[in-house]
Amino acid sequence: MPDIREVSVALTGEQIAAMSDAVKAGEYATTDEIIQEAMDLWQSHRELLRADAGHLGRAWDAGKASGPATPLDFDQLRQEARQRLKDARTAGTHAG
Repeated sequence: MPDIREVSVALTGEQIAAMSDAVKAGEYATTDEIIQEAMDLWQSHRELLRADAGHLGRAWDAGKASGPATPLDFDQLRQEARQRLKDARTAGTHAG
């Protein structure tokens, strides 16, 4: 059995009312159950944030290791994209 300890938490009247409503509706057996679920969700969220930060850091490092950034010619990129779209549409009309 997990080590369970009591703590004091300050909540707004609106939060307490929402928890009471959830218990009265049968969604939860007790307000303790609601707080425990909230803590589980908070811990999961925290772990995801840490994982995301790790992924972002690795992506940053990989980007830096890939060499200096080169300027992009957006006019040329747009022109190439339009040509690819035109070619795809043309290929689609001849495919059937």
